[in-house]
Amino acid sequence: MYPLKPQLPPMSSLIAFEAAARHLSFTRAAEELHLTQAAISRQIRQLEENLGLALFTRSHRAVRLTAEGRKFQHTVATALELLATAAGDLRHAKPHSPLSIAADLSIAAFWLMPRLPRFREAHPGIDIRVIASDDNTDRLEDGVDIAIQYGDEGGWPRYRRDYLLDEEVFPVCSPAYLARFPWLKEPADLLQTTLLHHEDEHWDWMDWRNWLASQGIRLTGQRQDLQINNYPLLIQAAIAGQGVALGWRHLLDDLLASGLLVRPIAASLRTRRGYYLITPDTDRLSPNAQRFCDWVKIECRNTLQSE
Repeated sequence: MYPLKPQLPPMSSLIAFEAAARHLSFTRAAEELHLTQAAISRQIRQLEENLGLALFTRSHRAVRLTAEGRKFQHTVATALELLATAAGDLRHAKPHSPLSIAADLSIAAFWLMPRLPRFREAHPGIDIRVIASDDNTDRLEDGVDIAIQYGDEGGWPRYRRDYLLDEEVFPVCSPAYLARFPWLKEPADLLQTTLLHHEDEHWDWMDWRNWLASQGIRLTGQRQDLQINNYPLLIQAAIAGQGVALGWRHLLDDLLASGLLVRPIAASLRTRRGYYLITPDTDRLSPNAQRFCDWVKIECRNTLQSE
């Protein structure tokens, strides 16, 4: 945005103009603003000189807006009303900050957001700010109260961590895509399909090469696969029938239960990693942060009990 100050007339003259235009009277505008009639007249004259045109026609007993003045009145009145409303909102703003919850894109999209309405319904007075990012520094930045992180027990030495859910990884695709490959039964058969690869910078996140290697299969040669750097978008591609993706238990349970996704083969891989609740290593959380942590743990217990 270009600098505004050189383009703007003095604020006092705009306030005087708005009152005079609304009342069509310099005298009544002066009474409203607790100024003299001469001061109002002087400020409007300065405004007209600043703009280079007349805003009022003056007679002995009355003033009227010119055509330019009438158009300007609409803009000035709207702008001043917006400023007054914004200032009023700030004056009456709540004295506390929202509870900031951070998670990677997949956890936020597939686990947190579908469940968050239940927390908000139970705690309507808590404002929530969700920070979804695959950048670890974003998820543990200053101002983040709680993070739901993927990793192992040795991670985050400067934080308190509570184990939530384990990791199990398996192929998923749409029912329509599976119908095109009725012979798809074993992990080796996946080499004849289009694999949807999550392109990321995290060495510890499971990819197709490592998953297939765990099944004794090498991913080699030139392939016509699809690379996507956003996991929720990759899952949308799988739902749309564009190939086979790696799916995570707990994250994709709802999509599997709804039938939008299916497991084309039974093979899966369990790792020693999982999902953790990460909080500052302090003696005590805020009451709202503690309520959220307790809720997350209950949701995870319910998830495990329903399986």
